[in-house]
Amino acid sequence: MSSAVGFIGIGNMGRPMSRNLAAAGFDVTVFDLNVDAARAHANAHGLTVAETMAGLAACDRIVTMLPDGKAVRAAMLGENGAAPHLAAGTVLIDMSSADPVGTQELGAELAAKGLAMVDAPVSGAVPRAEDGTLTIMVGSDNPALAERARPVLAGMGKEIVHTGPLGSGHAMKALNNYVAATGFAAVSEALIVGQKFGLEPGKMVEIMNTSTGRNFMTDLVMKPHVLDEAFATGFALALLSKDVGIAEDLASSLDMDARLLHTSAVMWREALADLPTGADNSEAYKAWRDRMSGGTT
Repeated sequence: MSSAVGFIGIGNMGRPMSRNLAAAGFDVTVFDLNVDAARAHANAHGLTVAETMAGLAACDRIVTMLPDGKAVRAAMLGENGAAPHLAAGTVLIDMSSADPVGTQELGAELAAKGLAMVDAPVSGAVPRAEDGTLTIMVGSDNPALAERARPVLAGMGKEIVHTGPLGSGHAMKALNNYVAATGFAAVSEALIVGQKFGLEPGKMVEIMNTSTGRNFMTDLVMKPHVLDEAFATGFALALLSKDVGIAEDLASSLDMDARLLHTSAVMWREALADLPTGADNSEAYKAWRDRMSGGTT
């Protein structure tokens, strides 16, 4: 296999991930719609910049780290997309968060063009992207494709888990983020109700962290980002709301009555509607607090 890897999407996650790939010994060519940003990133870290998709032609593995499945489809099959420039057998490794059914559809369309696809979304957000310790969930219909992707993934992550067929990685990512998002909503409501009664929120979090209510959100998010009002986890509210919506759509496509999932999705959509564009996901607390008290943000 060639060491040439293309990387599409140089955002908050894509920058450290592509940098870590280069540090792991891959020849990384980056592409982003913001050509100036891609060029600056490439110059800073010894990467190659592709100003058009044709610049990815020498890469036998292409990583996408984009906002959603629609963006991935556009990058591959849209006008000026990458697919016509890629050699037969090139593997797309989609590390975005996307609809698993859409991923399966895209995989079939790429296969008809002689290209292969693996979905490999991540968990760990920017801090673990920075230090290369992401958890990566790999969906592939062909174990050989997963093995072709593995060395690339190992340059960006610590835990690499094969979840099943194509689309299963995206399904797992959405369901994991649903659990995390619902945990945050539950802790937020508990703090808002407790404070109304007269409990001190910091003390509540302290008690939860030594009790059965302890979870990722009580341990790592509530004090530094909510109570201390930093609201800077590095993961956008719009993205988390999208992931919960993907999980909700998955349940619906399977004709399942997932009531808590639906309720959580509604809450996150409401927070997204109430808060400014670009809000951090932890700011949902403010939207729920105002709704529960009868006010507005």
